[in-house]
Amino acid sequence: MSLVFFSFTGVFLLFALSLKILRSSPWCSCEVCSTYASASWTAEFDNLCDWYAHLLRSSPTRTIHIHILRNTITANPDNVEYMLKTKFDNFPKGKHFSTILGDLLGGGIFNVDGESWRFQRKMASLELGSNSVRSYAARIVASEVRDRLLPLLSSVADSGGVVDLQDVFRRFAFESISKISFGLDPGCLELSVPMTEFSAAFDVASRLSARRATATFTATWKLKRLFNWGSERELRSAIQLVNVLAEEVIRQRRKLGFTENHDLLSRFMGSVNDDKYLRDIVISFLLAGRDTVASGLTSFFFELSKSPRAQAAMLDEINRVMGSSSAEEVASYEQLREMQYVHAALYESMRLYPPVQFDSKFCVEDDVLPDGTFVGKNTRVTYHPYAMGRMDDVWGADCEEFRPERWLRDGVFTSENPFKYPVFQAGLRVCLGKEMALMEMKTVIVSILRSFDINAIHSATPPKFAPGLTASLAAGLLARVRRRSDGSPTINVCTS
Repeated sequence: MSLVFFSFTGVFLLFALSLKILRSSPWCSCEVCSTYASASWTAEFDNLCDWYAHLLRSSPTRTIHIHILRNTITANPDNVEYMLKTKFDNFPKGKHFSTILGDLLGGGIFNVDGESWRFQRKMASLELGSNSVRSYAARIVASEVRDRLLPLLSSVADSGGVVDLQDVFRRFAFESISKISFGLDPGCLELSVPMTEFSAAFDVASRLSARRATATFTATWKLKRLFNWGSERELRSAIQLVNVLAEEVIRQRRKLGFTENHDLLSRFMGSVNDDKYLRDIVISFLLAGRDTVASGLTSFFFELSKSPRAQAAMLDEINRVMGSSSAEEVASYEQLREMQYVHAALYESMRLYPPVQFDSKFCVEDDVLPDGTFVGKNTRVTYHPYAMGRMDDVWGADCEEFRPERWLRDGVFTSENPFKYPVFQAGLRVCLGKEMALMEMKTVIVSILRSFDINAIHSATPPKFAPGLTASLAAGLLARVRRRSDGSPTINVCTS
């Protein structure tokens, strides 16, 4: 009888899930949906984001619909402002989004709305905005650059070898964020497996979580998760390993004490006793501090290696501001603020290659966007910074060129409307770590350029991105590293 009962239950469950699949995913035979469902866009485009950019450029409103995903995608700045500011309450992250990323991010700040979001944002805002935390972060970054990053690149230069800059920047960013956010050196963690395995698990978890959002039938991945099949089994294993890392971070922080520390986790631990909640906060910090910074630095050197003119301009400015100081000296916060061209070049690289290529919200009630697009209740609405950086009506006919000068007015950096450039989001959910991330990336950029020639080995085709929550190059960024001898750029862009 037990066998019959469980067999009947299983059949009924499969029937119910099949009905849910049919009801939750509208069938559509339009050209866009057919192209998406069949993946025939891959015949012309290497990346989904490039296909979306193509569609958005072709749309008079810069807005498109992927009906089978119930997704409205826009590259219209007016729509972005409407979602992120004017009608903020009608476009939260939403329960559906929280479900997709819930296994990885849990109740972390990037995955929640309401009181939980407000509490975490208030706590993070108070800490990230304080001078003591900013000074603490600047000291950590300077130490990591001086004692670890530059010696590593020196050893590569001395051996005449090639290094994967994306991997280097990920390691650097992970160590930096661990010290800034947790007050811990990763080397002090008592872990049963090498740190490289945790890094790989984090990448797998990011990739497979992001894949859920692209599924035509949402019930498919839910069914696989229920029975622990295929990619969902792989995701569960990766998250279990990520959890081990997060739990060890919390254990070590508690062991060392946290009442008088500057790191962000210590501040949260003073108000939160729930280890599951603290785990979610740790994962969110890692995602924000490792992946986005590494992505921003990788794309920067990818673009800079193709622009000898921009590199020469940056070196002139760096040498002028830094003067006769030794190459090992790390730029101070005040010196970084003087480097207007460096700041412009970093913004320009992120315009073309934002660390987060798109961001989605869910419409609570029926609405109409400023361009006249109707958005139905429970529809996913996505704004697409990657595509926005390629709109000629927003950035001009040279929008696909790397030109830092577009950000300068009489030699001074001039910011743009944040809804035109939502690389750090905008409105009420604007990135709280923006200034810290910019400081970290500029510190790395200036220190590397003063000491080394970085020649990226470019392929003959445009970059191919790996699936994930943040942008990363599928094949990494291989580069030859040479010591700089006379303070002038030696540019030899390699191709293969």
